[in-house]
Amino acid sequence: MRLTIRHVTRYAYADPAASAVQSLRLTPRSHDGQFVRRWRIEVSADARLERREDGYGNIVHTVFADGPLDEFVITAEGDVDTEDRGGTAAGTVERHPPALYLRSTPLTVPTPELARFAKDELVRQGGNTLAALHAIMAALHRDMTFEPGSTMTGTTAGQAFTARSGVCQDFAQIFCTASRRIGVPARYVAGHYFRTDVDEQDAGHAWAEAHIEGVGWIGFDPANAVCVTDRYVRIAIGCDSFDAAPVRGTRTGGSAETLSVAVRVAERRAAVQVR
Repeated sequence: MRLTIRHVTRYAYADPAASAVQSLRLTPRSHDGQFVRRWRIEVSADARLERREDGYGNIVHTVFADGPLDEFVITAEGDVDTEDRGGTAAGTVERHPPALYLRSTPLTVPTPELARFAKDELVRQGGNTLAALHAIMAALHRDMTFEPGSTMTGTTAGQAFTARSGVCQDFAQIFCTASRRIGVPARYVAGHYFRTDVDEQDAGHAWAEAHIEGVGWIGFDPANAVCVTDRYVRIAIGCDSFDAAPVRGTRTGGSAETLSVAVRVAERRAAVQVR
């Protein structure tokens, strides 16, 4: 499948900002089942753009923009070819051994309730970890409400699990927390998901990858109760959502900041020649 993606982040200020610095994790990498044909990042202001890689191997662009800035728009867009690999993620850049992704972070510390949930699912599956992960994914999709606005960027996995509501970020972090609790390395993935029910989304997507010995990394999307397919474009990974945040930064000056995000993911079909 060839997917065309356009991700627009727009900042606006009631009083102009003197400058802004933004860290962008918006650029995908090629790996087995994902080939980046074309990609670019554009900013609306006079700015310097520096590219590097972070500790997870994510491509990071740092934007240094000089003001005054009434508005600051960041556009990332391109074409990516995808292939359904049965949920597996192979050929990816790996900076760390899987065991690193067993550690908790402030956003993924398991509460007693969440720990019990994970262990109970493992017991129900007779100690089969892969079956337990599928059961955890299904249970989260079944028992939690997808409710935009019910959580914030700093909401922990435990808080979202207690409330039984959240967005894809929360579903992914809960899955990571539960997976680690039963001894399976798991990491947070930020990217895009091709939906056919809407033309425009107000954010990217998030899911999780768990590492099964002898199999490798497998992508689980508890928000949709599926393992990843060719509808997914993988952008960044980390131990939690903070590590893989698409856009994060600061500014000097400016007041009453407003932020909006618009994402379009569409299938680009091959042209048919008529003779």
